[in-house]
Amino acid sequence: MRLSRYFLSILREVPKEAEIVSHRLMLRAGLIRQEAAGIYAWLPLGFRVLQKITQIVREEMDRVGAVELLMPTLQLADLWRQTGRYDAYGPEMLRISDRHKRELLYGPTNEEMITEIFSAYVRSYKDLPKLLYHIQWKFRDELRPRFGVMRGREFLMKDAYSFDVDEAAARISYNKMFVAYLRIFARMGLKAIPVRAETGPIGGNLSHEFIILAETGESAVYCDSGILDLPVPGPDMDYEHDLEPLIGDWTNFYAATGDVHDAARFERETQASKRIHTRGIEVGQVFYFGEKYSKPMRALITHADGSERPFQGGSYGVGVSRLAGAIIEASHDENGIIWPESVAPFKAGIADLKPGDPATGQVCEEIYASLQKAGVEVLYDDTGERPGAKFARLDLIGLPYQIIVGPKSLAEGTVELKVRATGARKNLPAAAAIGHLAGR
Repeated sequence: MRLSRYFLSILREVPKEAEIVSHRLMLRAGLIRQEAAGIYAWLPLGFRVLQKITQIVREEMDRVGAVELLMPTLQLADLWRQTGRYDAYGPEMLRISDRHKRELLYGPTNEEMITEIFSAYVRSYKDLPKLLYHIQWKFRDELRPRFGVMRGREFLMKDAYSFDVDEAAARISYNKMFVAYLRIFARMGLKAIPVRAETGPIGGNLSHEFIILAETGESAVYCDSGILDLPVPGPDMDYEHDLEPLIGDWTNFYAATGDVHDAARFERETQASKRIHTRGIEVGQVFYFGEKYSKPMRALITHADGSERPFQGGSYGVGVSRLAGAIIEASHDENGIIWPESVAPFKAGIADLKPGDPATGQVCEEIYASLQKAGVEVLYDDTGERPGAKFARLDLIGLPYQIIVGPKSLAEGTVELKVRATGARKNLPAAAAIGHLAGR
């Protein structure tokens, strides 16, 4: 993409309303624009990041055997009345009525709807287990939306739901999703640790939050530093094998949010030198809630002995839009964002340091065409701005690599390749720089 044709608006001033790094950088780098309190338009650069995050989530859900569908944003209030959550949920729920006076709500989550959909088609134990998921916009009317996409009112979520015949089978599904979450966050360059957590309005008696350690996080976190050294399973992970030993590795270390923290146990189970007390950003949560929804909604499964019993359910959420902010919180410097390659809007940026010069222009065009042909996503800064402005913009938007083409390096037969994360620079022939980025 040529920058002269792209829609990218950089803010020179730090927005006064932005309290944390990710909010400031997302506004300054032209990723988002606030349209109302806690509601954002995703501008082209930010939308590309959102799509990359979504694709990683989708690939790992598919890998674990989950099946994608799409549920609507609006739900009937009567569905939620069946479980008692319509009145219990509180003012965070946006309640509306259509022209026929039917009561609706803008879904903050989908347990009731997926239970209704599932029970309309599945009645036998022979059809279980099942994992279903969707990626959809949600709305929670936060009293004080703040921190940009980290605590907005409208947000993009991946919700998955498991359906099993009994608790033992449900825990197998829970373990699969637990491991899938480790992989999702690792692929985005994040070290997310699972911590025991309250189930909140979702309900149930077993839940883990996946937390990125960050001082700007909303939750207090207490953990053993040993959990940070555990290896994340690779892409060849076999989800049909017994996952309990792996789950045990991750849950044997003490790790808890402030609302379930046990100070005495923390001191008893961890060495003083390994105790971490910090804050964290929640990026996902898994729940096992058993019959919480299937029982009141009469979602019954016929078992082998002919009896009918409610299925055992679980719910698994990933904050897709929130992850964009969380990644920035974990990966930035004083000059701007440092995107991990897996979620970067473009892999590389090209900067022509002498616009209008035939030599630099020709080399830039050749590099641009070669990278596009090789399938490398590239942003070519072909504008007439001065070099300093181009350098600052490329650093701010955080593309993993920069190719800098100027008369001085060309006189030596090279271009400069800069790695954004480390600042490392080296001069290479243009063909070698292209080969490096194209993986040749």
